[in-house]
Order: sequence, then C-alpha cells, then structure tokens
Amino acid sequence: MAEQTHPAVSALLQRSHRLGSDSRNTNYAGGNASAKGEATDPVTGESVELMWVKGSGGDLGTLQESGLAVLRLDRMRALPGVYPGIEREDEMVAAFDYCAHGKGGAAPSIDTAMHGLVEADHVDHLHPDSGIALACAAEGEKLTAECFGDRVAWVPWRRPGFQLGLDIAAIKRDNPQAIGVVLGGHGITAWGATSEECEANSLEIIRSAERFIDERATPSSHPFGEVIDGYAALPEEQRRARAAALLPVVRGLASTDRPQVGHYTDSEAVLDFVSRSEHPRLAALGTSCPDHFLRTKVRPLVLDVSPHAPVEEAIARLKELHAAYREDYRAYYERHADADSPPMRGADPAIVLVPGVGMFSFGKDKQTARVAGEFYVNAINVMRGAETISRYAPIDEAEKFRIEYWELEEAKLRRMPAPKPLATRVALVTGGGSGIGRAIAHRLAAEGACVAVADRDGAAAGEVAAEIGTSDVAVPVTVDVTDPDAVAAALRETVLAFGGVDLVVNNAGLSISKPLLETTEADWDIQHGVMARGSFLVAREAARILVEQDMGGDIVYIASKNGVFAGPNNIAYGSAKADQAHQVRLLAAELGEHRIRVNGVNPDGVVRGSGIFAGGWGAQRAAVYGVPEEKLGEFYAQRTLLKREVLPENVANAVFALTSGELSHTTGLHVPVDAGVAAAFLR
Repeated sequence: MAEQTHPAVSALLQRSHRLGSDSRNTNYAGGNASAKGEATDPVTGESVELMWVKGSGGDLGTLQESGLAVLRLDRMRALPGVYPGIEREDEMVAAFDYCAHGKGGAAPSIDTAMHGLVEADHVDHLHPDSGIALACAAEGEKLTAECFGDRVAWVPWRRPGFQLGLDIAAIKRDNPQAIGVVLGGHGITAWGATSEECEANSLEIIRSAERFIDERATPSSHPFGEVIDGYAALPEEQRRARAAALLPVVRGLASTDRPQVGHYTDSEAVLDFVSRSEHPRLAALGTSCPDHFLRTKVRPLVLDVSPHAPVEEAIARLKELHAAYREDYRAYYERHADADSPPMRGADPAIVLVPGVGMFSFGKDKQTARVAGEFYVNAINVMRGAETISRYAPIDEAEKFRIEYWELEEAKLRRMPAPKPLATRVALVTGGGSGIGRAIAHRLAAEGACVAVADRDGAAAGEVAAEIGTSDVAVPVTVDVTDPDAVAAALRETVLAFGGVDLVVNNAGLSISKPLLETTEADWDIQHGVMARGSFLVAREAARILVEQDMGGDIVYIASKNGVFAGPNNIAYGSAKADQAHQVRLLAAELGEHRIRVNGVNPDGVVRGSGIFAGGWGAQRAAVYGVPEEKLGEFYAQRTLLKREVLPENVANAVFALTSGELSHTTGLHVPVDAGVAAAFLR
C-alpha cells in the first residue's frame, strides 16, 4: 500500500508551485522552501519531528515530493553543538547526511541550515528581482528599514552556509515582530507559523519592495541613462537577420574551451538595457546574486559596435573582445585562486550583449543556455531597481570567486550525469516529418542533440518536433529544399533556435518510378530538383555556417543503394541518387580542411513508415517486380543476403554511428544499410 503524502508536504508543494510559477517571486531553480511537522518513526512507532525542504538543484515551480530532502529536526537542532566555526563551515554539509530520515530523499542544499535552524514551521528563501535590488543597493540596509520598518530585518552579505543559517535564526529570535529578512547581495527569507502565513509574508516582502522601487522612479531620469545615438533596437526583421549572421561566430568563440549550445533573447528589457549609456558600466560590475553569476559568470562580454556597422566589422571586434575577455577571466582566476581551488573551468563568456540586437547566452544544453539568459534578464531588472533607489553595488569580486569556485559547487558538478554522445550538437534533418527523417530526428535527439525538424509539410514537422519534446530539444522548420531562399531561412531559424548548426542530414526526397520512354522532363526536373539540387542547396548553406563557427561538423546524405545498383524503370530516381552519392565525395574532399566530415548512407527500399512509399512509389515498384504492394517489404528482404527488411530505425542507427564521434577520422564514406545487396557492394 502506497504511503499517503503528509499534509505538511502537500501544503509545501502547493506553496512552492504558486511562488515558483511567478517570475517576480523567484527565478528558475532559485530559492527553496521548507515545512516542519510530526510523523511516526517506522522503527520506534514514536512521534518524530521532521523537516521537508527543497533539495539541491530542484525548481520550486515544478517541485515534486521526490525533490525534497527529509531530515530529523532533533538532529538538525543539535548541529550547532558540533559546529567547528566559520572557517570550517563547509564540513557541516556532510553532517546533514546524519540528520536524514529514512532514505533522506533528495540531496540537501547548502541552504538547509537556514530552514532547519530558524524556529518557524514554514520558511521560504527566494530570489525576487525587487528583493535583490534592495539587497544590492549601496544603501541597502537603510533602504530596507525605510521600506519595511521593523517587519523585515537586514542581514549583511554572507556566503550561503551554516553560519548564515545561525545568523538568520538569531535575528528571528531577537526580532519577534519580523516576518523575514533581506540578505545583503543575495535575496530574501520569510517565515510563518503556517504555510499560508509564510507565503503571505513572502509576497508582502516582494510586493512591498516592488512598490518601494516604483514610487521612487522618475520619468525624467532613466536609471540606465540616455539612449546612445545609433544604439536603439533594430526593427525585428533586421535584428533577427543580424543575430543569425553573428550567432554562429559568437557560438564558435564561446565554445573555445568546450562546445556550447546557444540561445537568443531580444526582449524589450535586454534591448533597452544595451541601448543606454550606463550599460557598459553596469555590465562591468557583474551580477550579484549567487544564483545569477553561477549561471552567467561574473560579467558578460559586451559588444561596443553600433548595430548599423557592417557585420564584418562587428565580427572582427567580437573576436578582439573575446580574446580580451579570456585574458581578463584568467587574470580574475589567478588573482583569487589558491592551492585548494578547483581548476579553472573555462574562460569563455556565458552571456554576450549586442546593442540593437539583444543577447546571446550559452550553456551545455539548450535549457542551460536559455536559463542563463533568463538569469541575466533578472540581473538587468535588479540593476534597474538598485539604480532607481540608490546605486547598484554588487558583492565584490573576491566573494564571487569564493562561490564560483566553491568546493561544494564543484561537488555538485561532479554529481551531474555524464553527457550523452551528441550533447551540445545541433542537427538539421530535412524530410524530418515522416519515415526515415522522423526516425533520424528521434534518434539524434535521444542521443543528446538539439534537432531542427525540417520538412515541406510544416504540420508534419511540428508533430515530430512535439513527439521529441519541448523547444529546448526540437523545433519544426518548414522548408522547400528546392528554393535557395527557403533553405537559407531554414538554416537561420535553426541558428536562432540553438545558436548554430553542427550536423546536417540531407534526407528530403521523393521518387518517380517510370521506364525511360515514359519519364518526362518534368519528372526528371522534379526528381533532381528535390534530391540533387536540394541536397546541394542545403549543404552549401550549412557549410557557410559550419565554416563561420569553426567547430567542425558533419553532413550526412541519405543516398540509396540505387545510386550504385542499376534497377529497371528507375532512371530519374537512380541518377539523382548517384548525383547525391558523388556530392558526398566532392564535399568530403573540399570541406575536410574545415574539419567538416561528409558521409552517406545507402539504404535499400524502406517500406514501413516511409512517406515516399506511401505516396505511390511503393505501388509503382511493386508493379515493376510483380508483387502485391503489401508484400513489397518482404520481397526486398528476401533478395538480400541477411533476409531482413530495412526499417527507418536502421538508417537512423547508421547516421548516429557516423556522427557520434567513434568514426571521427572517417569522411567520404558510404555506409550500406541494405541487409546485404551484393550487386550494390561498393568497389
């Protein structure tokens, strides 16, 4: 019989979801919440006081019971007696394991002490923009008193940990009228006797801070200064085109130490910030809240070129700024690192601000890149609030380093699962709306790639993308591969979705089965337009991006055994496939110097799940061979050496094998996926 959820846990989850679903209250995966209550110890049968608290790495808005750490309060309350002092406070994280109840649930976060030591049944620790604006204002303590009176106390900056929990517990004891605290440089904490009271107190602090900031705003004086001449946001079409032109280059630069996926943001908040005179000063100060700079790095790279300058000028300047950024980051690391510091993780920026265009953010996957951008928008909101009421004054660089290279953060990174083989790779699959293309899109995504599912049928592409997952994993792209403008647009959409492209699968196709004397010029043109011309157009546009990124890459052609084997009534299709097959060899020879590998897959007829066969090709080929259409797959299988039918998944497996890294020194190869057709053996 399944255990029933404790009422305190149900209330905690509901409160967490309400608070976490509103970005004004906290950012993604930011903050934590807890509840205390009594339960029965299954060993002794006696009542025991427990605390349920959001574990490390979870998100309040989507928190489930499995994401809670469960600890015994009697043991938590005993921890101050063994606390060795602030110089060794990190040791207390390991002590939380000895407070676990049962299996303990999720791994406790560094903020667990804050919840366990504060004498309140319910505690929220949140990172609202308005609260952090007060926390990061130069006169934060004075302004907190002005805003809240004695209902909210001020806690000077202290790195999250056991001592901060003791500090907050002492403030609550000494200020019984207080409903919470503002944590200098960090965020807010609120408490209550009930879950409802705790939530109400959290919202009172957040909304009061919002009103306090709004009341001090003056229309005549913008906190970010005047708009720089020529730096206003470009019209949408122009800025997206410029973003698409810059992003692959920036992604390549941001991937100098390790490959990254990109995200593009052109929200009003970002465009306004990068257009104004104070943005260079404020950006250089960096973010403050630990949740922010752990995801955005201590400061962004800021392009100082007008959006009206030629793209080539902007690219040249970005390369100069990137080199300087790496030097500055290394110097920052060397200023603060000691013998016990973890190795430098990478010197590339996570955030790149581009006036007139917006913001590029980068991470190990699309979600991480997107969330990094969201956190920098939070940072912009914090700067705006702090500059409205005072002056933005984040914690100093040395404290940021202590958190960025904290051994506890390093341990969290070590607990992360190993990346999948295609992690960080961006794939475009043409003809992805059905059959072989659908199978390839699914397989590449399952192996960690971000996938643009491209198809002439936009609805089919959308269905496949939705099958795969959210837009963090797959996006649909509508494209006619015979149209060079449409192909260029499809690649731009892919770049704007994921930052660039690494892996292109030329799979779009159709087939016309007719004898020579019945094959019309229109048949020939249609067949070659989609496969020979279409593959050329896609490869050409993709190669532009791959060369600009300078990260290498893969182009894979789904050719056919018919490009080698001469069958009857197949002049248009077979010759178009032979054209594709030789494109593989030609492009492998030409693009190798850029570390771009070009390979092909030669399937036999894929009947089941095939859009081509369902569209009439199956009936035509069945008529040629004198078999019922429903038996065509079996017929193809029986003429092979292995007597096995070729399925879309078999072709997808070959694409993965060619692109997963195991064949890193292979280019210009055609892999047969035909169950063994001796007449199609390559010589």
